[in-house]
Amino acid sequence: MNESQQVFYYLSVALAIGLLIGVERGWKEREAKEGRRIAGVRTYGLIGLLGGGSALLAERFGALTLGLALIGLAGALTTVYFVNLRRGDEDVSITSLITGLLTFVFGALAATGEVAIAAASAVVTTLLLSYKPLIHRWVSALEAEELRAGIKLLLISVVLLPILPNQGYGPWQALNPYAIWWMVVLIAAISFIGYFAIKLAGARRGAIFTGLFGGLVSSTAVTLHFSRVSRRDTALVSMLAMGVLLACGTMFPRMLLVASVINPALFKLLLVPAAVMALLAYLPALVYWQAQSSIQSESVSLLQNPLELKTALSFGMLLALVMLLGKALQESAGEAGVLALAAASGVADVDAITLSLARMSHDDLDLQIAVTGIVIAATINSLVKGGMATFIGGRDIGMRVGLPLLASAIGGPVTVGFWVW
Repeated sequence: MNESQQVFYYLSVALAIGLLIGVERGWKEREAKEGRRIAGVRTYGLIGLLGGGSALLAERFGALTLGLALIGLAGALTTVYFVNLRRGDEDVSITSLITGLLTFVFGALAATGEVAIAAASAVVTTLLLSYKPLIHRWVSALEAEELRAGIKLLLISVVLLPILPNQGYGPWQALNPYAIWWMVVLIAAISFIGYFAIKLAGARRGAIFTGLFGGLVSSTAVTLHFSRVSRRDTALVSMLAMGVLLACGTMFPRMLLVASVINPALFKLLLVPAAVMALLAYLPALVYWQAQSSIQSESVSLLQNPLELKTALSFGMLLALVMLLGKALQESAGEAGVLALAAASGVADVDAITLSLARMSHDDLDLQIAVTGIVIAATINSLVKGGMATFIGGRDIGMRVGLPLLASAIGGPVTVGFWVW
């Protein structure tokens, strides 16, 4: 492509960007009278072309050319905005003014050779503009507690994570502040997503969504909650057992995801055991669902704020302790000590030992031992939740939940024996 063809290509992309944004703006304001809009399809196309042409001129006459063109455009758009405001018959959104300036910038980017960045930015901008009603509904539905939770998630990820040292401290250099906090952020993000999955998918619809998405937050919390409800209302036992099994089954894909993110080499070895354990929990849940086609229940919900800094710090301390104990046991008792720690950790939690073993497998822990330890923790945790359902909810839900979880607890280690070893 010679120089003239390249210039023509860049200007064509700049024009196309303007037309794309202009179509969205024109459709949004299609009912407005002529002269009542800041800009239409043609105007946005010309603004994109203006940005591209100004950038090309700036290469020859200096960057001041581009700056003056942007200032002139901003002045013209602002003038039109205030003229429409002074008419008094309608309020013109400042969004169109900002969009016009962005169109100019994207056109300039395209003309300087950053075609992919300019085009991608234009598409994202168009999507953002087109989803205005949906975004407004989301913001209106957002509660203050949820907003604070989102800000806290940004605090622990965007602000705190980058400033932590990425090196080992303490005995055996086992404690890496950056690695520990990154794992805290990972678990917090999964819980945050699970919280909104429950809210948007509709915990009020019944046990199916609460169980399925609740497993992303805490399958133990789902088990406790549904077991208590089943004792109050025995007619809901089958549906609540289905919810518990969905939550417990979701724990295994979550476990696979977390371990694979930390060490992708674990995915192949852990995939089959995790899939077998999940299926042994999901299949009975499907049977319960088919046996009772309609949910006649109160609003079954476990929605709680998924992100408290106190909880995140507690998890970080637990994770650091497990990592330190894991390294100590590996040094003193070898692989048997690591597996014993996995079994003990599984009584209360699966995430901490999963993250620890995945991290250790990056260093000197065999992948087979890491996978075996993770499955042992999941096995113990499943047995504990089966016993919890029986003790809290009674024999009816205990049988419906306990037997599938027992099968899952047996299937996981057996699969490890055949698949991993």
